[in-house]
Amino acid sequence: MSSRTIGNHRFSMQSCRIYGKQLTNECYEKQEQMKEKCVSGGCQCGALRYKVVGPLGSTDLCHCRMCQKAFGSFGAVLTRVPFANFKWTRGKPATFQSSAHVARGFCASCGTPMFMFEDGDDFIDLATGTLDDPGIVKSLSHQIGIESKVIWFEQLHSLPHQTTAETRNPGDLPRLASFQHPDHDTAHWPPAKT
Repeated sequence: MSSRTIGNHRFSMQSCRIYGKQLTNECYEKQEQMKEKCVSGGCQCGALRYKVVGPLGSTDLCHCRMCQKAFGSFGAVLTRVPFANFKWTRGKPATFQSSAHVARGFCASCGTPMFMFEDGDDFIDLATGTLDDPGIVKSLSHQIGIESKVIWFEQLHSLPHQTTAETRNPGDLPRLASFQHPDHDTAHWPPAKT
């Protein structure tokens, strides 16, 4: 059986039947012609960019220990997208095989967690925070992997809410200027130095 490489991980063609379609220009051009909603996203440094043509699937919060480790957090918010609607527009992700059937993609340059892919699935689970506008996700569908939920997670809603400016001295704010890729597609990144 033949295989396909996603990042640095090889998947059998059987598990990538839809992914294989999305890699062809013909398929992507057809989707573009359908004038469906287009959503873009990428990593923090801009080395990886992607586009989703069509509706996003459900968004879930996973508390499993693998998601906690992969995201360095209490868990991961992941949005399901059919492979047929997904395309990398810049760069190639690195992957880590986190279990026998799951690979996790990330940017090799800046480390941003990008996706989770389960062998044999017709969907890619994108890290929701990598969307250029994560606010387009209006609600979460489920909390899963709750056997690993950290004890303090239930307290998050009761913590004081503050903006960055409220937690820093005014003189600190200029030093916090972001070097990350802007939340939109760019022809080139990083910008040329003048």
